[in-house]
Amino acid sequence: METLQKYLGQVKVPCATDNVYKEECVLSFDTPETPTGLYVSLTSFLGFGVDYAGRYAERTGHRVFLHLKRDKIEIPDASSTPGAGGADGPEKKITRLAIGVEGGATTESKKYEYTEHYRVVVFETGSGASPTVSLEYPNAELPLLVQNAVDAIQRAEAASVKREREQLAGTWDGEIRQVSRHAADLLQLDNGRKIPPTGWKCEKCDLTSNLWLNLTDGSIMCGRKFFDGSGGNDHAVNHYKETSYPLAVKLGTITADGKGDVYSYSEDDMVEDPHLVKHLAHWGINVGQLEKTEKSMIELELDLNQRIGEWGILCESASQLKPIAGPGYTGMKNLGNTCYLNSVMQVMFTIPDFVRRFVDGADAIFERAPADPANDFNVQMAKLGTGLCSGKYSVLSDSTLDTIDSSSGGGIAPTMFKALIGRGHPDFSTKQQQDAQEFFLHLVSSLEKHSRQPPATGNPADALKFCIEDRVECCSSGKVMYNRRDEWCLPLQIPLQKATNIEEVKRYEAEREAAEKEGRRLDPDSLVRPKIPLSACLDTFAQPELVEQFYSSAINAKTTAKKTTKLASMPDYLMLHLKKFTLKEDWTSIKLDVAIDIPEVLDLETLRGTGKQPDEEELPDIVGRPPTPPPMDPEVMEQLIGMGFPPEACKRAIFFTKNTGIEPATQWMMEHIADADFAAPFVPPGTGGKSGAAGGGTGAATDAAAFTPDPVGLEMLMGMGFTDRQATKALRETGNNTERAVDWIFSHTEELDTMAIDDATFDSVATAAAAAGGGGGGGGAGGSTASSGGAAS
Repeated sequence: METLQKYLGQVKVPCATDNVYKEECVLSFDTPETPTGLYVSLTSFLGFGVDYAGRYAERTGHRVFLHLKRDKIEIPDASSTPGAGGADGPEKKITRLAIGVEGGATTESKKYEYTEHYRVVVFETGSGASPTVSLEYPNAELPLLVQNAVDAIQRAEAASVKREREQLAGTWDGEIRQVSRHAADLLQLDNGRKIPPTGWKCEKCDLTSNLWLNLTDGSIMCGRKFFDGSGGNDHAVNHYKETSYPLAVKLGTITADGKGDVYSYSEDDMVEDPHLVKHLAHWGINVGQLEKTEKSMIELELDLNQRIGEWGILCESASQLKPIAGPGYTGMKNLGNTCYLNSVMQVMFTIPDFVRRFVDGADAIFERAPADPANDFNVQMAKLGTGLCSGKYSVLSDSTLDTIDSSSGGGIAPTMFKALIGRGHPDFSTKQQQDAQEFFLHLVSSLEKHSRQPPATGNPADALKFCIEDRVECCSSGKVMYNRRDEWCLPLQIPLQKATNIEEVKRYEAEREAAEKEGRRLDPDSLVRPKIPLSACLDTFAQPELVEQFYSSAINAKTTAKKTTKLASMPDYLMLHLKKFTLKEDWTSIKLDVAIDIPEVLDLETLRGTGKQPDEEELPDIVGRPPTPPPMDPEVMEQLIGMGFPPEACKRAIFFTKNTGIEPATQWMMEHIADADFAAPFVPPGTGGKSGAAGGGTGAATDAAAFTPDPVGLEMLMGMGFTDRQATKALRETGNNTERAVDWIFSHTEELDTMAIDDATFDSVATAAAAAGGGGGGGGAGGSTASSGGAAS
């Protein structure tokens, strides 16, 4: 007790605004359920595992901790409880598309109960990993301040829970629907129809299931066909196309409390109809006498996932698998649609460069950790890498109920890392499904940004970096132009016509069409996917591409050009992006269901770029009049210098905030103060000089302010109907990669109308657009939009 009294001045009581890390170590994945428990500092409220608590005490002098230990006790006979699950799949039926709610998916079967133990401990100088003082809690003899601090920590919301709550992601529930705009004043015809309580059948075919009642005219039609061949014959949706009657309810899903599956064709979504009881009464249906006899759309989706896909695929059914554990075999828990993050990070930490930087160098990173390590990129990368590679959290269980011992090694949950890397990003800060390739590029950009400060010893993403070489040949003059850009991922189109099993695919498609006409359902196991060799994808990438309406500076006119893309350099590890999403003739997107054959050995020598050859003549440069840089507001300049900012940085801030005042300029300063060229001599972009000014672009892309769009790519995008501003923004965000620019535009359609592109960028657009024959850099952000809808009824 005397030892504790010495450090009583360090003890603080957390308030509502403090983050209390009592669920997981900020430097490892130790939790209160780990055999050694978790230590929470009574000064900073940071949580540490046994490997780091003593080190933290030595480094900071914060000596007093609360030790949390949560024991998981197996409930007897849990293995025989119905719904416990087993090797053949989840026996307990999931009835809601939700996590953490009644009827929804749970992260763990209720096979255990928990007991918690608390101790107040002190790490004195030289005590290492073991505290010199350990006092059980509750303890009336402890100082009142310590008791108040411990009580407050016990009551406090864990930092991870607080973060989840702030992101409105405590649960994931697919049943949250919007009220239909048609519900309040829905037209219902007085055509004399009355719907019987049973005996329903589609009015256009003989189907007696998956039937939808149109609430306007009382017609009963079958729903849409599902991807596996089950479902209906599309009669309900076709009826809507003929009549425009918007709302339909799925018969058999209506319950006595007046709820059921309602679909709005005009809104293309499942909706709520608060007047459903009244609308059904119009057709003589008394909901009080109904009982649910069919599965809702959500139940069908969950059932299909369990029946024909996810469980068998994940468990590799029909295979005898042996559980493995140890270093390099640590799993990552899905936090709710985070499989895109998990898959990318698992791959990254198989690359030696990432292991050297963040695993071998973890101790150096942790020693330099800031006051809030949970919000430091390098610390959280090191934590994740160490968790994946150490094997500490991948241990085979002695229990027959668990393949992996969840108390000491049941995989890791990348909660802190996900919250950090997604912060401020419109997509990755959410719990929605995302694209793994887009996340990979976001990770590359983050690595570029955070590899400038010690103890960074280089950017591990450089192992994936390579140079793309675009060769453009004017078909009229024979002169050429070479452009090079850095990339980290090679996008490959999938040539369906190169399938090696075309005849099998044709036979399957013919059988599927015949089954549709006859109302039969095909066995899902009979599905035949086109098999495409990876070599065919690479050959397609290397094929020359004709560019129409290319402005040639050699003849000062538009002509046709031939563009060839190759690799000017080879990376240590090549990341491929197989573009399964493509556009149909009506410009709607579709995902290709194909299988790619990957060879053990891949020769890329045919893709190597050779640069300009001695017998080739380059296209002359396009000469344009340099734009006049905007004037600098002297008052704003004086105020910024008065704040202590370097004069060259002040010029940058005023230029990139377009002379809009002191507040935007100051904000720009705060955001870019860590830039390497912050105080370097400033030359406005497009004035003929060179400047390192970063206009706020990404680390993985071309400098935003000094960016000049590729005239060939600009012409192609503008030819697709996008404005020059939209096309330039897309090319800038994707490093002048035309294919990626198209993908970028379609995935950011909602942003196009509100994008603000630096005027400096458009000083260079005028020249590039002239080269493409498109005139100057004017014009507004136009209205190219795209939408996608689900299929329910």
